[in-house]
Amino acid sequence: MMRAAAWAGRLSAAPRAGTAVVLGALAALTLPPLYVLPLLVVALTGLLWLLDGACAAARSRRQAFVLGWCFGFGHFVTGLYWIANALLVDAERFGWLAPVAVAGLSAYFALYPAAAVLAAAWVRPGVARVVALAAAWTLAEYVRGVVLTGFPWNPMGSVLAIHPALIQGAALGGVFALSFLVVLMAALPATLAGANAADGTLWRRAGPSVTAAAMFGLVLAGGAVRLALAPAAGSAPADAPRVRVVQGAIPQTIKWRPELVREHFNIYLSLSRGAPAGGAGSDRAPAAVIWPETAVPAVFDGSAEYTRAVAQAAPPGGIVITGVVRRDPRPAPGMPAAVWNAIIAVDGRGRLLARYDKHHLVPFGEYVPLKRFNPLPKLTEGRVDFSAGSGPVTLSLPGLPPLSPLVCYEAIFPAAVTAGTGPRPGLLLNLTNDAWFGTATGPYQHLVAARLRAVEEGLPLVRAANTGISALVDSYGRVIASIGLGRRGVFDVALPEPPLAPTVFTRLGNAPIVLISLLILCLTVVFRRLRP
Repeated sequence: MMRAAAWAGRLSAAPRAGTAVVLGALAALTLPPLYVLPLLVVALTGLLWLLDGACAAARSRRQAFVLGWCFGFGHFVTGLYWIANALLVDAERFGWLAPVAVAGLSAYFALYPAAAVLAAAWVRPGVARVVALAAAWTLAEYVRGVVLTGFPWNPMGSVLAIHPALIQGAALGGVFALSFLVVLMAALPATLAGANAADGTLWRRAGPSVTAAAMFGLVLAGGAVRLALAPAAGSAPADAPRVRVVQGAIPQTIKWRPELVREHFNIYLSLSRGAPAGGAGSDRAPAAVIWPETAVPAVFDGSAEYTRAVAQAAPPGGIVITGVVRRDPRPAPGMPAAVWNAIIAVDGRGRLLARYDKHHLVPFGEYVPLKRFNPLPKLTEGRVDFSAGSGPVTLSLPGLPPLSPLVCYEAIFPAAVTAGTGPRPGLLLNLTNDAWFGTATGPYQHLVAARLRAVEEGLPLVRAANTGISALVDSYGRVIASIGLGRRGVFDVALPEPPLAPTVFTRLGNAPIVLISLLILCLTVVFRRLRP
């Protein structure tokens, strides 16, 4: 290990940058669904050794920024390569953009790890630098989730979703607090052989690594205790509402073909009307049939004909909840009709019970930023940009607990999945169309993000995805029922035990971990100035 650290410290600028790219890629292999967790220790330990060498070789901190950017670039290219699938749906028009999009987005997102590594470079090597890196990395992830509408995809804390016990801490501090712990635990072994390691005692060198192992044990044990005290996974009261989740598995390449609209609608209709899918209480009709985002490949203009067609899928005395493209039936004179990516609820008589319009839109997927000056196209059907809804809401629907609806990637935003006012929901409902992501790692990562929201908020989550992965997740992030990626099918399931009391994260959100990380960075700067 000492030799590896010495080798990393002697590298010149170009080999150092190339090594950082490789280490960033290794770190991405620890993300869902691969979870090769030991590689994160290798990646972050190697990054710190490279940083120690860069700081020793040059007075300028520029090399630290470049080093962090290279690490981030390798990390995001490997973790987000599936973005290319969205551009290959219509490969004739957009296929040429696939490598440009992956490289360009990765280059931008890499600025955040670059800033984190630059901040760590201002701190002396050793434990202090590791702690500073963990704090700076956490702040960088938080900012990445906010700036330019935000994209908090694959925070480092998501690697702990390999087991439900490891993510229970999200109920206290959210996924960014988990990211702080993950970076800290994975980077502390760098002190075994980093700069100044040879000058310390055995405990001074090995102590941080022992501490990291103990921290991991505490995280695991604490989560295991919480789960042991929780109701058994899948348990539900005898009178708990049942829902049927339908996964049509219609490829995005043919989803909007006009000649196939009726066929695709009939697929959802036949799946919705099928026999109960088993399980305790399966003789009871579900309170709701749930279809995914834009399940009906036709524009909803508020017409009764549309809602009556959807109502054919309603169970006896129940409702249908589905994603639709909603169009304003009465646009202003001379103006194009506004469209929304929406969720509607319809009863068995075709009455529209509720509606929710997606408010967190996907850049270039649902609208083109700075459209007047931007030559890049919108990737989805239609020339008109989607309009944004007013924000999170709580819907009250017959037979179901109050629910917070989420469309697609609205589920990836911590502390932004429920309305801040009014009664607390008892359920998160996420309708999504992950067919855009292909069958690679993207859909698995998206599901993990939704599971983390369930733990943070202490609420069960129902997820309906066009091509997968549809799932019922309880308030502890445990997957109770699911339909695999690319499979067509349904599951009937009773909603889990009532939601938990508001969690610490529900009450405080991201503020504590952001403030703690800022305080750590401020203290490291102060101590650096005080030390001779």
